[in-house]
Amino acid sequence: MASAVSAIVSLPSSKSAAISTRTSLITQERVSFTKVPYYKNVSSNVKSLSIRAQVTTEAPAKVEKISKKQEEGVVTNKYRPKEPYVGRCLLNTKITGDDAPGETWHMVFTTEGEIPYKEGQSIGVIPDGIDPKNGKPHKLRLYSIASSALGDFGDSKTVSLCVKRLVYTNDAGEEVKGVCSNFLCDLKPGAEVQITGPVGKEMLMPKDPNATVIMLATGTGIAPFRSFMWKMFFEKHEDYKFNGLAWLFLGVPTSSSLLYKEEFEKMKEMKPDNLRVDFAVSREQTNEKGEKMYIQTRMAQYDRELWELLKKDNTFVYMCGLKGMEKGIDDIMGTLAAEDGIDWVTYKKQLKKEGQWNVEVY
Repeated sequence: MASAVSAIVSLPSSKSAAISTRTSLITQERVSFTKVPYYKNVSSNVKSLSIRAQVTTEAPAKVEKISKKQEEGVVTNKYRPKEPYVGRCLLNTKITGDDAPGETWHMVFTTEGEIPYKEGQSIGVIPDGIDPKNGKPHKLRLYSIASSALGDFGDSKTVSLCVKRLVYTNDAGEEVKGVCSNFLCDLKPGAEVQITGPVGKEMLMPKDPNATVIMLATGTGIAPFRSFMWKMFFEKHEDYKFNGLAWLFLGVPTSSSLLYKEEFEKMKEMKPDNLRVDFAVSREQTNEKGEKMYIQTRMAQYDRELWELLKKDNTFVYMCGLKGMEKGIDDIMGTLAAEDGIDWVTYKKQLKKEGQWNVEVY
């Protein structure tokens, strides 16, 4: 059970939309999240039987693998595309600056406790309308959940997403808008949204409250880590109190694209010994060689420290965001492993098997 805890969080936004709820008061510039409790025997009758040799074979007892993650009670696929859950938009606010290259929005939907998700899972969203290519309803898109299991209002009755509006120009010079991202970013409070899931077990949090949790994110890949960190730092649970080290690396193009920065600063103030946050702002920062500061560039500044942590059996790495960052991170780790006479590819496979290397990229 979780006990009451309050967190005041500012979402930097030039636009926001909200409707009032029983548990919170939402204004254009400030969101107040008030946490509340949640509560063979072959029997032969023949007289004589000649046996040359008797061999008894039994299948070896199956050893059940004990997961290092918080898998107990995990629910998947409760709602499917043919029978989705219909939620309602409570809040939709832009959380990137007006000069940022693209818009990212934070949104909260009602679930009334009917979508029992865990930190690290995803939900599917089916956008309204018909696909003009086939005349059928649009297919669902999956999004990592950006809220803890308690939700932003602490009553286990909401789910939050972090969505970047997709707009690009195709080869013909035409502007193309992503169907689902634009549907979501344009949602008004009170609007209905079709939700499926929850899905996924790859990104579930470690069980060990003393674990080292290294989180590597680009852009909206921050979503699952916001859910982790709310549970770690903003909530109080009888069965979970985080005493380990959470180390976040977040890569974005500009400082106006930094997501949830004020929340992370608040967490750092609360538990400075348990949280490290490093930003990589590629268009504004460079390293000592003058190279652009991508997430792997920032990690390279702590490469030996990260490698030593990765040798411990209670260190967990989670990676979420653009697929392009994966190779850069593998290059760093491969070099460090080789210095210690370790084959990184083999070592990473073992980490994955133990649930200590978790990747969700796109």
